[in-house]
Amino acid sequence: MKKHHFYAVGFGVLMLFDTLTQVSIKLASSHAGAFVMEAGWVLNVARNPWVYGAVAGYIGAFIAWMTLLKHAPVGPAFAASHLGVVAVLVISVAYFGERFSSMQVVGALSIILGIVFLSLSEAKQAHD
Repeated sequence: MKKHHFYAVGFGVLMLFDTLTQVSIKLASSHAGAFVMEAGWVLNVARNPWVYGAVAGYIGAFIAWMTLLKHAPVGPAFAASHLGVVAVLVISVAYFGERFSSMQVVGALSIILGIVFLSLSEAKQAHD
């Protein structure tokens, strides 16, 4: 597999797992009820299947991240790992009815542009 295909697939998988984790936590928290320091609350959370989705997402993200870092430079890789933030933002608007402010648009575009610039810089350095 060519390096750029490896990165594209790897970061896609990482973003998928990161997004799965955050959405699962959101769904689990909406079913958990108000936090109380009681065993019943913990048991209620432990029975929620979305908690297991979050754990699976964290494990998958860890494996994807470790695999990517074996081959990718850490600077651009760390920046690209934040694409999950943008994905979660879009999903929160589309599926949870959350509001999408102009500042969030600017922030999401800044993340995307930052990743593009870091990737272009890394590609230029590798070419030189």
